Amino acid sequence: MQVCGVSFKENGKVYNFCPNKLEIKKGDSVIVETEKGEQYGKIIFVDNKEISTSLKNVIRVATKEDYNKYLKNLTDAQKALLEARKMVSNLGLEMQIIDGSYTFDRKQLLFNFIADSRVDFRELVKSLAGKYRTRIELHQIGVRDKAKEVGGLGVCGRTLCCSGHLNNHETITINMAKNQGIALNPTKINGCCGRLLCCLSYEDEEYANCRKHLPNYGDMVKIDGVKGRVIGINILKKEYRVDINGEIKEIKVDEPCSRK
Repeated sequence: MQVCGVSFKENGKVYNFCPNKLEIKKGDSVIVETEKGEQYGKIIFVDNKEISTSLKNVIRVATKEDYNKYLKNLTDAQKALLEARKMVSNLGLEMQIIDGSYTFDRKQLLFNFIADSRVDFRELVKSLAGKYRTRIELHQIGVRDKAKEVGGLGVCGRTLCCSGHLNNHETITINMAKNQGIALNPTKINGCCGRLLCCLSYEDEEYANCRKHLPNYGDMVKIDGVKGRVIGINILKKEYRVDINGEIKEIKVDEPCSRK
């Protein structure tokens, strides 16, 4: 079936929708139906995919009036964000509200926040609902999501991947750093959010392939029938160094090595 991907914010998560027989293309702005109400978004892709679940529909291609309403919602949401932060301070709640947004039809006002522990925000919701006369939803997010919303520069000096081009967070594991031979120093392998660098996943598959037939540091291997200890590895070159009775040999791997 034909599927279109829609994002509700710049570099945000992409959600699948049914084009509903509308003539739409990549880059078009559309109004879509979601569980939280109508939303304004941008078409990221249009493709044929096998989807096992039913999809919500694209209602229409956005008009100029829709765009103006969308801009007003953004402005009003920013004002609501400032007001919500004041309420949090007045109530003495241990939480930090990161952003706020209206659904396109203004049936909901949504806030994302971070907190170190569980927070009783019932009084906050009551105050916000009384002021803005709409349904209020508060969603606790993690530090990765905060980094994506706030933005910044990574250790490489470039814009954070999560706030630049990544639409979805992948699972990053410490094994990815080990596969690449990176020292497990938190200052080297952690990003601004304090979690493992997203970029560790970019070349993980290639490193894993290159490591397949390489020994590990400290392994005893046989070279021309003589045992030696592995003292160095160059993963991408598929080379390793072996100490054989004080003599250092560089070994290029084309076939699996003989580990003993």
